[in-house]
Amino acid sequence: MSPRAGNAGPHTLAFVESPVQLLNVLEWAHTRAPWTGLTLVVLSPLDPMTRGQLRRMAELAREDGHEVRWEEARGGAMAPFRTVGGLTALLRRAERIVMGDPFSRYVQLLLTITRARELVVVDDGTATMEFVTQLARGERLVRWHRKGSRPGPRDLVFAPVSSSARRRLTPAADRQVEIFSVMPLDEVPDGVTVTPHDFAWTRARFGPPRITRGADMVGTSLVETGVVDADRYVAAVRGLAAAHGATRYFAHRRESTEKLHRLAVESGLEIVRPDLPLELIARRGPVGRTILSFPSTVVHTLPLALAGTGVTVAVCDIDPAWLTRSASPRAQGFLDGVTGTAPRGVERLLAVPAV
Repeated sequence: MSPRAGNAGPHTLAFVESPVQLLNVLEWAHTRAPWTGLTLVVLSPLDPMTRGQLRRMAELAREDGHEVRWEEARGGAMAPFRTVGGLTALLRRAERIVMGDPFSRYVQLLLTITRARELVVVDDGTATMEFVTQLARGERLVRWHRKGSRPGPRDLVFAPVSSSARRRLTPAADRQVEIFSVMPLDEVPDGVTVTPHDFAWTRARFGPPRITRGADMVGTSLVETGVVDADRYVAAVRGLAAAHGATRYFAHRRESTEKLHRLAVESGLEIVRPDLPLELIARRGPVGRTILSFPSTVVHTLPLALAGTGVTVAVCDIDPAWLTRSASPRAQGFLDGVTGTAPRGVERLLAVPAV
């Protein structure tokens, strides 16, 4: 029995597919202490980097007394059927569902099974902003970098499930919906409760870090998602590193090996593949006095995780000329919004020095 298993309160089932989602479930659970009854279900992806970080985060969750259930949700053609079948009884008993990615087809499918009266969406990065806006406008749930593109055959087949999930995520007389987020949310649907968090669990568990004199850079997967041109991105990283004396580049878990090798050769940066989400890595330290980033979630999360440490977060705008021809028409406005809504104290870099 886990240290908290005897506590009163409704049983909560949480579904996560990334390390950051798992981190934010722990942050959410921290605000609800001392009750528990929390079972974390990891719908494991295939990517080795993501799997490694998820296993490390799962260890931290178990240390906190939470039950963790690891599902090989993508391990072959029959895996989805085994996963859904194995979770059906838990889904029907759960009184509260916590999810990290409402855009996930897996999560949307599972939502059609549950009878839970409380639904909680925790941050999955900048996607939370887009999810809340789409929910408020009654739009189709689609990730921001795909918005504007035509639905593919799989999208059309899955459309009824996605529509059902959107209805389930809309508050009703017998259903409560909560968003647990650090992101600025402008269009909040009527009846949705927004609960801000400040990385209290992270700050209590790690740090404060040792601060080095130099600068660190945070990587992004904008190239891998087809938003930013690879040559432009490499040139921007090289220019920022030279101008600010950056020595380390913390790779995003989705960045390709080929791109990272090119960055190391052309910029001279030490490429670091973190074994935990960056908020924990930075809080644990050592970390540079300045952290350089392109528009991403860390622009909003790192100032909170590193509050009181003296570290400065600086964000570099994405020049429209860097976007690929296939980038969503929504991309530039969304990225500008991520930067423009950054917390007070975040330094904004409007241009990349040429090198």
